[in-house]
Amino acid sequence: MPVSRIPYKKLLPYMKEYKPASFSRKNKLEHLPHHAQEEKDTTKFIILSLLSIACILGVLMTSGVIYCFRHGSHHKLKEKLTNLGSDPSSDATATYQELCRQRMAVKTSDCSEPLHASRINSISSQFSDGPIPSPSTRSSTSSWCEEPVQSNMDISTGHIILAYMEDHLKNKNRLEKEWEALCAYQAEPNATTNAHKEENVQKNRSQVIVAYDHCRICLKAENSHDNSDYINASPIMDHDPRNPAYIAAQGALPSTVTDFWQMVWENGCVVIVMLTPLTENGLKQCYHYWPDEGSNLYHIYEVNLVSEHIWCEDFLVRSFYLKNLQSNETRTVTQFHYLTWHDQQVPASTRSLLDFRRHIQQAY
Repeated sequence: MPVSRIPYKKLLPYMKEYKPASFSRKNKLEHLPHHAQEEKDTTKFIILSLLSIACILGVLMTSGVIYCFRHGSHHKLKEKLTNLGSDPSSDATATYQELCRQRMAVKTSDCSEPLHASRINSISSQFSDGPIPSPSTRSSTSSWCEEPVQSNMDISTGHIILAYMEDHLKNKNRLEKEWEALCAYQAEPNATTNAHKEENVQKNRSQVIVAYDHCRICLKAENSHDNSDYINASPIMDHDPRNPAYIAAQGALPSTVTDFWQMVWENGCVVIVMLTPLTENGLKQCYHYWPDEGSNLYHIYEVNLVSEHIWCEDFLVRSFYLKNLQSNETRTVTQFHYLTWHDQQVPASTRSLLDFRRHIQQAY
């Protein structure tokens, strides 16, 4: 019987016998690429690991070289600066200028001394009661070298330090002379004879806080209600002693209200800054020296309340119309009253105090 006539069903068993063999060969061929890929990945990992180790070693070596270089230059700088004043034959000024430039370029992180070391402390120690170290072991230049220098020091500060050190190198006795002058200093006269006169004692709210005789506000006695020129107030100078910018006065008393308004008039005051409440913890801090409404008469001065504006809970502003009944002149006076600055304390809020100051500057 010809092969072409063999039925398909009879050939099927023979085909099944050869099928497992073909599948096994295919599986073997498929496993070969996986082994090659694994070997390739392992090689890449080893190469990357070696490159990483090489990079780390390179960074460490570079850091070590930089550290040794900078540490060596810093050590040489300290040696040169320590021996700067001991070699009279060298050009100290030129050497110091170069060292100062180098020192200003060094960052504060490179300084091995603690931050609390300072040239001022070392200078002060020269005048202490303890033993004075010798110049070779503790000179002014070596103490300056131990001070941490800010890397962002401006050039003007550098010039000031340079000029001071140059003068100190040329004049070794400068600090001793300055100290002697400081010890011989005498304060300005502090007599308070007028404040403690019998007729003026009652005008002082405190017998400790009084005006000095040489710098007190003097009233015109002929215009005073008791023919006295005394009020417990002192001028505050700005730039011209002949023209004081401010007047510091105590809180008014019932017996000094007239003197207060006379002082305001005679000194041409246009702004009154009141920093105390009228009463605190049951104690009167200042007398109510202005009218709540309408006008009040204090000797020859008529005070009219024009307006009262509450800016916030911390301060308010009042406007007064002041008239001298003798001359019929009139002026406008503004009072800024801060309410929350308590006795023996500081204001709770800095913002309100700054706002208070800003309003005063705008008015003045």
